[in-house]
Amino acid sequence: MTGFLAAEATAGAKASTLSRKLAAIRYAHRLAGVASPTDVEQVRAIMRGIRRDRGAAPSQKAAATGERIKAMLAHMPDNLEGKRDRALLAVGMAGAFRRSELVALKVTDMERVPEGLRVTIRRSKTNQEGAGAVIAILRGSKLKPMRAVFDWLQAGGINGGLVFRSINRHGQVSAEGLTPQTVALVIKHYADVAGLDPDEFAGHSLRAGFLTSAAEAGADVLRMMEVSRHKRVETVRGYVRRANLFRNHAGVDFL
Repeated sequence: MTGFLAAEATAGAKASTLSRKLAAIRYAHRLAGVASPTDVEQVRAIMRGIRRDRGAAPSQKAAATGERIKAMLAHMPDNLEGKRDRALLAVGMAGAFRRSELVALKVTDMERVPEGLRVTIRRSKTNQEGAGAVIAILRGSKLKPMRAVFDWLQAGGINGGLVFRSINRHGQVSAEGLTPQTVALVIKHYADVAGLDPDEFAGHSLRAGFLTSAAEAGADVLRMMEVSRHKRVETVRGYVRRANLFRNHAGVDFL
């Protein structure tokens, strides 16, 4: 294991990448019921050294805020693919979805109510047992996520199963769902056509966009967490701090 880490580090692997690989190795060994080589102190010491030398701070991707999503939606074609992508971005941002949650969403997970949608998220990063979490997605007057998703379902002839699906080259909606990677590619594509730098956006941009926009609007942290389903208040407060970095700045009266 130490040789593996040394080879990966020499090849330029980031500390975050190595941590993910070690987690996968650890999980595989636990499933097999055997001791994991990742748990020995020598491996932990090497990882501490790699983090110290290279740093482990994650790169921050751009948040797909309400204004940025609005700009992306303005460039979507009025065809089947455009309707799907409009729903994907509007609903993804409105529900602060992780991309894995978004592609797993089913028609039966959505309940239409006067205010918008009541959405059940069956399984997520922090809920592996599938007990489910229910969030509210507003009808909306700007991004209009509820209208977007039902326009897509009607146009695609989708009455059940997965909400977001692939479309073949003949313009036919497949029974197969989109992959999490496709969500990231859709975001990047429309960021590009909207005049934004696609390299700054990723699948997490939708989730970050909701939290950033909510923070800019002065939303309560706990109400933000009701949508994002974060377990730690401090994580969400990080978005608030970044969104309000220049608001009421201490130097406003003398700089």
